[in-house]
Amino acid sequence: MIAYLDCATGVSGDKLLGACVDAGVDGDAVAERVAALGLGASLSFEKASRRGIAGTSAVVSFDADQPERTWRDIRALLEQAPLAEGPRRVALEAFGLLAEAEAEVHDVPVEDVHFHELGAVDTIVDIVGVAVAFAMLGVRELVCSPIALGAGTVETAHGTLPVPAPATARLLAGMPSVAGPPEGELTTPTGAALVRALATGFGPMPSMTPRSVGCGAGMRELSIPNLLRLFVGETPDVPGTDRVAVLETAVDHLTPEELAYVCDALADRGAIDVWRTPIVMKKGRAAVEITVLAPERDADDLTAVLMELTGTLGVRTRVTERRVAERDVRTVNTSLGIVRVKVARIGGTTRIRPEHDDCALIAERTGMPIDRVRAVVTGEAERLLGETTDDL
Repeated sequence: MIAYLDCATGVSGDKLLGACVDAGVDGDAVAERVAALGLGASLSFEKASRRGIAGTSAVVSFDADQPERTWRDIRALLEQAPLAEGPRRVALEAFGLLAEAEAEVHDVPVEDVHFHELGAVDTIVDIVGVAVAFAMLGVRELVCSPIALGAGTVETAHGTLPVPAPATARLLAGMPSVAGPPEGELTTPTGAALVRALATGFGPMPSMTPRSVGCGAGMRELSIPNLLRLFVGETPDVPGTDRVAVLETAVDHLTPEELAYVCDALADRGAIDVWRTPIVMKKGRAAVEITVLAPERDADDLTAVLMELTGTLGVRTRVTERRVAERDVRTVNTSLGIVRVKVARIGGTTRIRPEHDDCALIAERTGMPIDRVRAVVTGEAERLLGETTDDL
């Protein structure tokens, strides 16, 4: 499934959660997952109207006696929570982004960040609820409009601050944003963190067939309907295309031998392709980015394998389309031996490419340079298949 998030009036955790339920998610099922966290909190959903337009609002109720939590506390809570791995991963990533933003704002170690109002139980409920709801919707790709921020000031535990609040401003890095139009805070740190964790792209609504539209109602009345709209649907089928997941993570603690083992293991578990790119991380640390191209249906399983084998704390995931040339695999008997060849039709051109492994075996057996083996095999395959390749 593909989704589009219309953030014309900003985004917050409760509005996004309300939009998911309004789009068809079972609110009672989400509330049950939240109750299982053991926070003394309950979640309910109510129909609401903003400027005459109907939507759904998410309402969190909780015990008044709540501890102040650090990122260390919240991470332990989420790691032990009775959640499926997909929602757990999204919740950990969103809260991790919040923690990093707050650490930068207050110049403290990220592990010791005290969340104040961000660490309030309703924020935990919003993030976990949205993570669970998106899994229920089956959304693999989320495109987001430019994010409206609001204007003026907002009251926080640190006093009166300009909009966007400092943590929100840091979380917005790399995301298209617009000021206003109404006064006040339209996008919260929680909403910005969830978009960063979930969005696979930004821009206008992609080509899709909508199946449902959900409206999440904000608490305030604005000069325009205070609703976050979530379109959920399917991408139209295009001949020659399929949908794949791209998984990415950066590691700086594995040896070259260990990296090779991880890549081979991912390929054995069903990855379409795996590659490594040298990068430089913060503080000038040399690292490697591992990228996995996976069938969409195997994305969650391969993400779990990637995390297990590398020990990485986070994997970026996006679902995209790829165009695949029409092709076939043939076996030809050449003067150097039997070789498998790929026969592909691209536009009006037919191309033949021998399998590398077969060419390598011939080169090892004959002592011929592999480029010469490839040239001979390709030429003979073109002659042998020349009468039929145009019909493939």
